[in-house]
Amino acid sequence: MTVGVLAVQGDVREHVRTLERLGVATRLVRRPEHLAGIAGIILPGGESTAMWRLMVPTGLAEALQQELWAGLPALGTCAGMILLAREITNWPERYLGVLDVAVERNATGRQVDSFEATLSADGLGEIPAVFIRAPLVRRTGPRVEVLARWGEAPVLVREGNVLGASFHPELTGDLRVHTLFLEMCKEGR
Repeated sequence: MTVGVLAVQGDVREHVRTLERLGVATRLVRRPEHLAGIAGIILPGGESTAMWRLMVPTGLAEALQQELWAGLPALGTCAGMILLAREITNWPERYLGVLDVAVERNATGRQVDSFEATLSADGLGEIPAVFIRAPLVRRTGPRVEVLARWGEAPVLVREGNVLGASFHPELTGDLRVHTLFLEMCKEGR
């Protein structure tokens, strides 16, 4: 099984290292042809607008959206979740729109407001979470399962083959969010 990591901007290396720790082959995804044959894709944290602007001219945005709508499993962390979201409450642009949530960009504050927390996640137990200028989910659609909350806000959600995290599991050393995603990849489309 090979898992792709969107590699146009953001914390790509950290996700690749996490997947390698789990014994999974990875492929850096920078162009549409890199999507061929992958079992799933991770959209990392970073800057969602920059990622989108780098994906559109190469045709990667359109190709990825088609693959996601066809059922390609995806994990979006922080900015990656913003890319997957159907709605962004405080930003006029929309990106891939495959996860039926409304997110608020930078809802936890500025870079200096970054923090760590322990979350109780359904099926995963107590997991560490790193929040850096994190988005928060403000609305979930009827088929979205909330797996973890920070306060009242959903921060780990799943809809079918799409998993979204407001935080950065790749920065903690804990492998459970990635393991859940790999199980989704094994289940396939």
